Amino acid sequence: MNDDQVIHDTQTWVNKAVIGLNLCPFAKAVVVKKQVRYVVAHDSDPEAVLQLLSAELQHLVDVDPELLDTTLLIAPNLLPEFLDFNEFLFDCDALLQSLDLEGVLQIADFHPRYQFAGVADDDLGNFTNRAPYPTLHLLREASIDKAVAAFPDAANIYEKNILTLQAIGHAGWAQLNLPKAGE
Repeated sequence: MNDDQVIHDTQTWVNKAVIGLNLCPFAKAVVVKKQVRYVVAHDSDPEAVLQLLSAELQHLVDVDPELLDTTLLIAPNLLPEFLDFNEFLFDCDALLQSLDLEGVLQIADFHPRYQFAGVADDDLGNFTNRAPYPTLHLLREASIDKAVAAFPDAANIYEKNILTLQAIGHAGWAQLNLPKAGE
């Protein structure tokens, strides 16, 4: 799978699901302003992906926030099983701490098989974090703070997303015709 296809699939997911369903009310502005960086990690080795993650975290810190606000590090070959990917996130958080970037940046995660603890695999709530490929979303804490200040009900986003997904149901999600990993 080439970078263009992986990035296209991810952008389709961002536009149709994240923005289209308003799962993240902050996403549209950075996409419209072209402040999102899409990076593809081809490795299946978690250590190699951590090295690229380190470089991307540093890159995001070094670049003017007006030019680049967020990065999606897409790893189509990394840890296809969600529980393995979920364990890998501990290493990502440890890296963030070791770079002394905790409180400056944060890492959100998405996976094709994302599943919240204690919830059935087909529960619509899981779809809020399902992307075509394992993805690490690098965010600036300052941007999050600014967005939350402008959106007074930010704490209710998760609940609103669940209601949105329940309203469209599995059939509505399928009608989005989102790319799936490996297709």
